[in-house]
Amino acid sequence: MEIELGGHKGLKLWMQTLTDTVRAKGPDFTSRQLALLLRIYLEPQPHTVRGLAATLGVSKPVITRAIDTLSAQGFVKRVRDEEDKRNVLIQRTVKGAVFLTDFAETMEKAHLETNS
Repeated sequence: MEIELGGHKGLKLWMQTLTDTVRAKGPDFTSRQLALLLRIYLEPQPHTVRGLAATLGVSKPVITRAIDTLSAQGFVKRVRDEEDKRNVLIQRTVKGAVFLTDFAETMEKAHLETNS
């Protein structure tokens, strides 16, 4: 039985982008990790675990685990806040910026393929 989704181009675009990303043998992020990474790079800094948890509507431990994974791969880093040493800020890295630039290009390519 085939389910018709009414020509949802957005879903086809997302499917093609994810397929191309998997084929590229890059990091295999969960949706949560990717959403977090996008928030860190696309929204103004500074970012804290508490703020990111509130924005995504999840607990701080959930964010901490995702940051652990992203940090281990070099896509984000933790830095002590110079103004308030109790705070840890989540910062961008060059490796993360390159990954998201490549991801955006993959998505643009998929967009062209799904619209031709």
